[in-house]
Amino acid sequence: MANLKEVKGRIQSVTSTQQITKAMKMVAAAKLRRAQDRIMQMRPYAEKLSGVMQNVSRAVDNQALDNPYGQERDVNAVLLVVISSDRGLCGAFNSNIFKHTQNLIIDKYSYIEASGNLHILPIGKRAYEYYKKKGYSIKDTYYDLFNSLDFDNVRTAAEYTMKSFLSQEFDKIEIIYNEFKNVATQIIRNEQFLPIPPLESFEDTNIQNIDFIAEPNEAFILNEIIPKSLKIQFYKSLLESNASEHGARMTAMGQATDNAGELLKQLKLTYNRTRQAAITKEILEIVGGAEALAKES
Repeated sequence: MANLKEVKGRIQSVTSTQQITKAMKMVAAAKLRRAQDRIMQMRPYAEKLSGVMQNVSRAVDNQALDNPYGQERDVNAVLLVVISSDRGLCGAFNSNIFKHTQNLIIDKYSYIEASGNLHILPIGKRAYEYYKKKGYSIKDTYYDLFNSLDFDNVRTAAEYTMKSFLSQEFDKIEIIYNEFKNVATQIIRNEQFLPIPPLESFEDTNIQNIDFIAEPNEAFILNEIIPKSLKIQFYKSLLESNASEHGARMTAMGQATDNAGELLKQLKLTYNRTRQAAITKEILEIVGGAEALAKES
C-alpha cells in the first residue's frame, strides 16, 4: 500500500490538473459561443448565395456558358485542403481528420500519390506539423489562418486555390473539415471545391426555379457570383472547423474534469484507509510496548 506522502502528492497533482481542465472548459465555452454565432450568421448567407447560383445556372443551362471553374479535366494533380486546429487537447478532433484524409487518399488518390502529384494545403498548425512529419508535399503558406480568422485573410487562401486550378497546376481540389453540429458532435466533411460539381450533384431539392430579370445577362451574373460563392464556401469551412474545435475541446475538458473528480474520490478513499491503517499500527505498537513494560515491572 502506498504511503501517506505519495497519496497526498497524487491528490495535490490531480487537484491542480482538475483546476486546469475546468478553466480550459470555461475558456472553450466562451470561445464556442462566439464561434457558434459567427457560423450561424454565415450559413444562411452561404446557402442563399448557393441557391441564387443554382437558379441562375438553370436559367443559363441551355446557353453556351464558359465557366472556367467548372471545367472537368483528367485528374493528374490533386490538392487536398486539410483543416485542423492550432492546438491540441480537443479529443479526437484532429486525429479523425487525419484518418479520414488518409482513407480518402487510399481509396481515391493512391495513384496520384504514387506519381508524386498529391499535395496538401494544411490549415491549422496540427495539420502542418503532421503532414510535414509524414513527408507529404505541402503548401505551407496559409497554415496559420486561425491566428486571425477573418474573411480578408481567408480570401487570399481561397484565391490561391482558385488561381492554381485555373493555371492547371491542380486538376482537382477537395476540402476536408469538421462541420459543427452541436457541442458533442462534429461531422467530418470532404467536399469537392474545384471543379465545381455539376448541377445535378447538388442534394438540395428545395431550390425553386425563379424567373430572374438579369442585367446585363444571366451569364455575366453567374460569372460574378461563382468566384464570390467559392470564397464564401472556403471561409464557411474554416468557420465550421473553428466552432467544431471549441466544441470538441469543451467536451474533452469536461470529461477530463469529471475523470479527475472520480480519481480524487478514489485517492481520498485510499488516503483515509492508509491513514487509518497507520494509526491502527501505531496504537498496536503503543499497546504492545505498554504490555512489555508491564511484564518487566
